[in-house]
Amino acid sequence: MTELQEPRPILTQEDLVRQLKDCGLKEGQTLIVHVSLRKLGFVVGGAETLIRALLEIVGEEGTLMMPSQTWKNLDPSTGVHWEEPVEWWPILREHWPAYDKEVTPAIGMGVMAEMLRKWPGAKRSDHPARSFAAVGKHAAYLTENHDLRNIFGEGSPLDRLYKRNGHVLLIGVGYDKNTSLHLAETRADYPAKHEVEESSAIRVDGVREWVTYSTLAVDDGDFVQLGDEYEKEKGVKVHRVGNAEVRLLEQPQLVDWAAAWMEKHRI
Repeated sequence: MTELQEPRPILTQEDLVRQLKDCGLKEGQTLIVHVSLRKLGFVVGGAETLIRALLEIVGEEGTLMMPSQTWKNLDPSTGVHWEEPVEWWPILREHWPAYDKEVTPAIGMGVMAEMLRKWPGAKRSDHPARSFAAVGKHAAYLTENHDLRNIFGEGSPLDRLYKRNGHVLLIGVGYDKNTSLHLAETRADYPAKHEVEESSAIRVDGVREWVTYSTLAVDDGDFVQLGDEYEKEKGVKVHRVGNAEVRLLEQPQLVDWAAAWMEKHRI
């Protein structure tokens, strides 16, 4: 027997606004959004419609943020160019384009992130591999002064979201896509915590340079387990929009809990 597939709903902007408000989204919120557009069903107008729905809900006082990472602008030895032969690595190091926040696409981050970074009035942080893009009242604050070495920690876009008492919105994705848990890693103290060296192409005084910098080694291998336990302990309500599970989480509460969990469970 073939497995029965769930009927695919069709969703307009009006449908999305109504259903997302039912999930707890409100005017004035500052959100980091992680989404699988496909999981929702058929959204009339795709990513544009979902972004317009979210902006309509949060209004002029609210802000949307998404990761707009360009992780292929890292050294090939990290595995980001896994499909290319080792013999090409020196050429990639020498010629990979320097990060340009106005031009460089959000490689592999999905159509939503790529559209948000190009949205009218969007701001984007300066990190050459781990940037964030934001639209709305606090977009400039969230994305400014993104330190090369401090990707997810103090003063980063995730930390600034924390200071804004922001929310995490997961649409059709799980905790393995929940970038805010990397902020918890920077705050937690566990034996295996260490730094690594990464390299990226950046522009210094108008000249491309291949720069190496130290930063915290991050690991999302336990994020799903962490999320399961968080939901059980906190009684997180799982909503539904179209065919997608939707979670709206208070980011500071999640980060504080996750940091304590990591200190207890990571070796």
